Amino acid sequence: MLSLYTARNSICTQKVFIALHEKGLAYDMRAVNLFANEQFDPAYLKLNPKGVVPTLVHDGRAVVESSLICEYLDETFPQNPLMPATPYLRARMRLWSKLVDEQIFEATRELSFSAHFRHKMQGMTEEQRQARYRNVGDPAKRARLMSTYELGVESPFVFEAVGHWEKAFKSMDAALAENGGWLACDAYTLGDINMVPYVARLDYLALLDVFIAERPRVRDWWTRVSTRESTVESIGNRLTSAEIEEMRRYGSNIRDAAAGKRREYLSQL
Repeated sequence: MLSLYTARNSICTQKVFIALHEKGLAYDMRAVNLFANEQFDPAYLKLNPKGVVPTLVHDGRAVVESSLICEYLDETFPQNPLMPATPYLRARMRLWSKLVDEQIFEATRELSFSAHFRHKMQGMTEEQRQARYRNVGDPAKRARLMSTYELGVESPFVFEAVGHWEKAFKSMDAALAENGGWLACDAYTLGDINMVPYVARLDYLALLDVFIAERPRVRDWWTRVSTRESTVESIGNRLTSAEIEEMRRYGSNIRDAAAGKRREYLSQL
């Protein structure tokens, strides 16, 4: 029995959704309302002490961290494998997981927040905002949240995010050229799946072509993976038209500024 704890429009959970779909696995979905702080409920913290989503519960045992959940699913259920056959290629695949976990997750969060979720916090009372800050246990993460709220796209963390994405797309372009159109080897793997939701978020925010307009290999990869059934069912079909319109509208508001940050970043190389 598989149960997956998630939140509305959670990028981290989306890659788990894709892996579950690709493997044809049935599961129960348990909603966690992050804006209502349900992730800090003592019962949920017993499953996931960090108080984040997603959390997979399999036969009563919790598995956390989305990259690890995807590998756990692939190792536990061997049908439709999503990891390469050799240790060397699996190591190459894990470089994409590592890139997402160490850089792209935060980069996408800063761009999303400066474009979209910042406006939600502007509608809060000061007491509500301070409570939201206090609920962020990691001081570094709290500092990033406060900076992006106060400065928006002018936050230095947004500039850092643009740089991380620029480097990621450069690496993707090279990997796609080497592997015949996929990121880790000559087939669709968790390497690709790890990147899909984050590239999708840039696309929904109308920011993707800022980075890939002159990268035809990446554009071709995105066309193929974005129309793949698992992507459509796991991301697009789970969003409401209002959510899609809202991301597009707020992302478009910072598009010119993001493009300017990219030019600034490139000028420093």
